Formats: sequence, structure tokens, C-alpha cells
Amino acid sequence: MKEHNITVLTEFILTGISDSSELQVPLFGLFLAIYMTTMIGNLGIIILTTVDHHLQTPMYFFLRHLAITDLGYSTAVGPKMLGNFVRDQNTISFNLCATQLAFFLVFIGSELFILSAMSYDRYVAICKPLLYTVLMSRRVCWVLMAMPYLYCTSVSLLITVKIFTSSFCGCNVVNHFYCDCIPLLSLLCSNAEEIAFIVMIFAAFDLIVSLLVVLVSYMLILTAVLRMNSAEGRRKAFSTCGSHLAVVTVFYGTLIFMYVQPQSSHSIDTDKMSSIFYTLVIPMLNPLIYTLRNKDVKSSLHRTWRNIGNTFT
Repeated sequence: MKEHNITVLTEFILTGISDSSELQVPLFGLFLAIYMTTMIGNLGIIILTTVDHHLQTPMYFFLRHLAITDLGYSTAVGPKMLGNFVRDQNTISFNLCATQLAFFLVFIGSELFILSAMSYDRYVAICKPLLYTVLMSRRVCWVLMAMPYLYCTSVSLLITVKIFTSSFCGCNVVNHFYCDCIPLLSLLCSNAEEIAFIVMIFAAFDLIVSLLVVLVSYMLILTAVLRMNSAEGRRKAFSTCGSHLAVVTVFYGTLIFMYVQPQSSHSIDTDKMSSIFYTLVIPMLNPLIYTLRNKDVKSSLHRTWRNIGNTFT
């Protein structure tokens, strides 16, 4: 029987994005700019959709929670990654690593179901407009938000507890720039295959179920739009879905590429690039997409600036 050198770890070493010393300062500047843009954009969406009474609709209720989850998982990863650029050794404590993984899983999983809830909202708005206020009541919206948060918190705790109560084999080098499931599993002496199976099952389930809701919703929307006699009606219907469809395509495409593949086929460098995209770039792009393509959000932003200007004049 194979013997394992089981060690009690107190910290992990993160390999980071690049081990080149010449790239540390440029990368720090780049990712600081990305993270600050993410913070400003998502906080702006949260504030606008909270204070502007014109944006008190189910669509912007979900958009606010999308911004919260974007801000959540980018903050779980971003600040620690930026700190590691200016340190000689990229270490993270055992407890902070577990905390980072737990929060990351909660927010990244919740975003999947928020995007599917937004698809359902668009389906009801376009295909069932007379029943919209009933089918998308305030109570229904809160249920559609509470269920993903509770479910993803439960899954996150299960996976995190499973990983961090298992035995590690002595090596504490995590080949990533944050604590993620896949690089942590490679350090385990016990339960690695069992936990990898659990992670794969939940990842596949979350992706398939939420993506199925998105696909069915948009198939029904497309059918309804093609039946419209008015070209203006078709244009308006497509414009209300354009921003969401762009976000869905980028987000699901990246996650499917990252997680729905056998562990043996994972490439560390490819996984890092994918992770940079969905943990840092996508949370920055989402508010930009919704701001640039959404007349209501742009109007709300103009009203807010005008009110601020009037306050100081």
C-alpha cells in the first residue's frame, strides 16, 4: 500500500499568474485598473438600481444582484492577488484560503442562476406581457434570488469543508493565483477522487440546469418575436435581450471551457487564463455592457449626475 506523508498545513503558497519579476509591476497596474473599474461599475449599478424609482422593476432587481455577485467573487480573488504582486512570497493562510474558496463558490454559482432568472424575466416580459406583474411579482423575484443563494451556500460549504478537513500530502504550493478546487485537489492525500466527483457533479448540474432555462427561454422568445408583425416590435424585443444575451454567452462559454472537462485534460496555463477572464474581466465587462446598451440605465445615470450637480449649485 502506498504511504503518504500527511502534514498539518498552516499556509499555502500561490504560484500566481507569472513568475517573471519584470512582469510583476505591469501586471499589478493592469489588474488594479481592472479591479477598480469592476468596483466602480458594479457599485454604480447597485446604487442606481436602488435609489432610482424608474429602475424598480424585476429586470433591474436581478441586474442589481448580478452586480452584487460580480463584485462578490471578484473581491474574493482580486485584493489578495494584487497584494501578492508586491510581496516576495505569495502566501495565504489555511483559513483564509478556505474562506476565499467558500465565498468564490457562493458568488460564482449564484451568478449562473441569476442569469437564468433574468432569462425567465425576459421571456415573461415578451411572451406573457399581460401576466407580467403576476408572474414576476416582488415575492416571486425574492424567491428566485433566495433559492440560488441558499443552494450555492450549501454547496460551497459542503465542498470547502470536504477539502479542508481532508489530509494534505505535505506540499503546500497551489499552482494558481487563488484557492480554487482543482489545484487544491492535487494536494490531497485522501478523498481527492470523491471530492473531484462531487465538484464535477455540482458544476455540471449547475451549468446544465441554468443553461437549459436560458436556452428554453430564448427559444420561446425567438418564436414569439418571429410571429410579431411589427418590425419595430421585433427590434425592441431584441434590444431588451441583447445585453443579457452577450453576458450569458461570454460567461457560460468560459465556465463550460473551464469546468466541464475531465481533470486529466486540464492545462494549468489554460486554466489560469480562463480564470483571469471570468474572475476579473467578466465582472468588469458586465456593467459596461448593460450601461452602454441600456437606455434606462444611461438615463438614470444622467439624472443622477444632474441631481448631484443641482445639489452643489
